[in-house]
Amino acid sequence: MNLLLIYVHPNHKSLSHSFMEEVLKGSEGNPGVDEVRVVDLYEENFNPVLVFNEDKKRRDMHRDPELARYRELLTWANKIVFVYPIWWGRPPAMLMGFIDRMFASNFAYRDKGTLLPEGLLKGKSVVCISVMKGPTGYLQWWLGNVHQILMRKTLFNYVGIRHVKFFEFGNMESSKGRHSQKLNKIYRYFKAVNA
Repeated sequence: MNLLLIYVHPNHKSLSHSFMEEVLKGSEGNPGVDEVRVVDLYEENFNPVLVFNEDKKRRDMHRDPELARYRELLTWANKIVFVYPIWWGRPPAMLMGFIDRMFASNFAYRDKGTLLPEGLLKGKSVVCISVMKGPTGYLQWWLGNVHQILMRKTLFNYVGIRHVKFFEFGNMESSKGRHSQKLNKIYRYFKAVNA
């Protein structure tokens, strides 16, 4: 299995980074993982801004040479793992900008002239690992599960990815947040996970 880890946090001393490290440690001990590649969007200075003008047409996004490496990585991966915080009840703007630019027509999906497109990323799976200051149930109960609906239904299912797993960890700025237990949960999951 080829695993692509997309890390979305500007601070390498953050708890999000600790979760990324546990994904790497667990994957290293997993005989089902052939290779892991990491994309650190902030470290790479990824530009999340969509630009459409005379030189950049929306219909050509799937061929943008600036994004060729990321398209190759997304195509290469069997499992895509996103590690990010929840800010204001949603993923960071950097991640949403990555999605806006990468999950383009004729790369991630193809319009068929029907209500739903043909997903071009079929056969892949996704894991979303997110941390937040608020309580664990905040996204699910208070915000009506908006995070999972956004990521699973409006994005991944749309492009053909049906297997989506979420780890949403709340109370992470509290000393009672059980950090070590949550980090260990991620380590154990990736030590045993298959495609």
